[in-house]
Amino acid sequence: MAILVQIPTPMRDQADGKAEVTVVGETVQAALDDLVRQHPGLGTKLFDKGKIRPYVNVFIDEEDIRYLDDMDTKLRDGVIVALIPAVAGG
Repeated sequence: MAILVQIPTPMRDQADGKAEVTVVGETVQAALDDLVRQHPGLGTKLFDKGKIRPYVNVFIDEEDIRYLDDMDTKLRDGVIVALIPAVAGG
């Protein structure tokens, strides 16, 4: 099962400059674990003590996983997972 993860610009240095990475996994957690296995530098950018960092929003085909089953959300072949860092400021 191939899943495409879109990497935001601020995290691309840890993904060898790639804007997209193909991963495998039946859930969001498994897919992101595979992403970190391929690009270990992303681990600290995405996770803190095993939980997704609060400023990293994860979307599956433009739907926020917080409104689905969060990290346990099931994935299907060909789905796009977008990592969107929260932006703050005034």
